[in-house]
Amino acid sequence: MIRRLYDWTIRMGRHPRALWVLAAVSFAESSVFPIPPDVLLIPMILAQPRRAWLIAAVALVASVLGGLLGYAIGAFAYEEVGRPILESLGKTESMEAFNTRFNDFGFWAVLTAGVTPFPYKVITIMAGWTSMPLAVFMVTSVIARGLRFFLVAALLWKFGAPIRDFIERWLGPLSILFVVLLIGGFYLIRHL
Repeated sequence: MIRRLYDWTIRMGRHPRALWVLAAVSFAESSVFPIPPDVLLIPMILAQPRRAWLIAAVALVASVLGGLLGYAIGAFAYEEVGRPILESLGKTESMEAFNTRFNDFGFWAVLTAGVTPFPYKVITIMAGWTSMPLAVFMVTSVIARGLRFFLVAALLWKFGAPIRDFIERWLGPLSILFVVLLIGGFYLIRHL
């Protein structure tokens, strides 16, 4: 099933209404859809590099709005909708422990999930479930998703197709390293 969804999103990237499809996938990925918008974002930017910033902006806005849906699922429909989504991702075992610590690290959790390959929908639902302040959630989502989509857009705009393999292979690990270094830097500043 996942493979069929992946193939469908790749086909939609070449569709005349690809921006609308990207918006729909970005929105849904932030709350329920298992395929990241990058599978559309990358081929769309490679096909039309002059529209890289528009494509990244569409992904950003739709993703943040979809994050609001994920937040609402967590806040208002966790048992009915949120729990089954998280169970399907295998994330239920540590939810209780996660809930007690989540808001202490909420900014960093949202930032990390928004930039890295970690499923962003898990964090959006958990943010609503744990009653993370909505303003913190929104600001962090805009920063994180903006970093992710505009970094990909900038690399593709500047380097074109040769950078595609690098992005697909290394963007995840490098973004995780970036977040670790960022958190480590703040920790050192705070404790020195």
